[in-house]
Amino acid sequence: MASPEQNRGRLALVTGETHPQLAEEIAAELGTELDPVVLKTFANSELYVRYKESVRGADVFVIQSHAATADMSVNDSIMQQRLLIDAARRGSAREITAVSPLLGYMRQDRKAKGREPISASLVIQDLISAGAERVMSVDLHSEQAQGFINKPFDPLIAQEVLVDWIRNWKSKNGKKDSEVVLVSPDAGRAELVADFAGELNIDWVTILKRRSKESHKAEAVGVLGEVAGRHCVIVDDMIDTAGTLASAAEMLKKKRAASVTAIATHGILSNPATKNIKNSAIDQVVVTNTHPTDEHVARLGDKLEVVSMAPKIAEAIREVHEEGSVSKVFNGKNAR
Repeated sequence: MASPEQNRGRLALVTGETHPQLAEEIAAELGTELDPVVLKTFANSELYVRYKESVRGADVFVIQSHAATADMSVNDSIMQQRLLIDAARRGSAREITAVSPLLGYMRQDRKAKGREPISASLVIQDLISAGAERVMSVDLHSEQAQGFINKPFDPLIAQEVLVDWIRNWKSKNGKKDSEVVLVSPDAGRAELVADFAGELNIDWVTILKRRSKESHKAEAVGVLGEVAGRHCVIVDDMIDTAGTLASAAEMLKKKRAASVTAIATHGILSNPATKNIKNSAIDQVVVTNTHPTDEHVARLGDKLEVVSMAPKIAEAIREVHEEGSVSKVFNGKNAR
């Protein structure tokens, strides 16, 4: 066990049970190992955590994506991270950072109807109330959610990782710039997709949507731009049930697109995403590993490709620990 002198300023990484593979990748990128912890679930479903070693004086980064697994709900995932943060605070850690590659409840960032909660605010504030001095996450669904706290918030982005994938895909398949077009799934993502297109020096178009007032489901009704004979790459921040995505792909194929690839940061792929993707006009789906993906890969096979955010998250953690610049890691694009 490390002495207080050895612990002072030590980089300590810890993870819960939601996505330990990602945390292990991050630790490997940083040339260290995860701190050992005890994680248990009592018979009544309450959670228990305990650090096996001292974290007094250490800089603790609690890594946990807010995702559902076979054994945990999204709510369990959030609670387990809060318990790990609280235990580190009570263990006299010097500074605690909540690293949530996928931050839960970010779609509920405002009141759309009377008597609704603003869940995004509640989740972020809960991490702070547990003892986190700062929060780190990748591609928030709602960027303004950073304003829900008055503590440091490090918004990380997957843009460089995804742009590199598209660039390599084009080169590998011998596709000319004129043959490829990026697709914004709606007007809200247009600025992001335009930035992607600028880096790749290719065109981009926008899907036109209509959203039902009753069900809130969105349906593609048109395309603003030319896609006929071109390879379309839909760029989004997350894929959940993939229903809207399948509708967009169908619209692109109706407009005579040569192929449709969907690329997103968070591959949540909730039921019935597998069925929707398999039965759609989508040729390939690409996501990062902010969400556990083993089950999805098993179901979708070669139709799903996963790229890693671990190197970028590790760089951001290193910059925070060494009091450097997180923006430098992302060339300033994480502060749009």
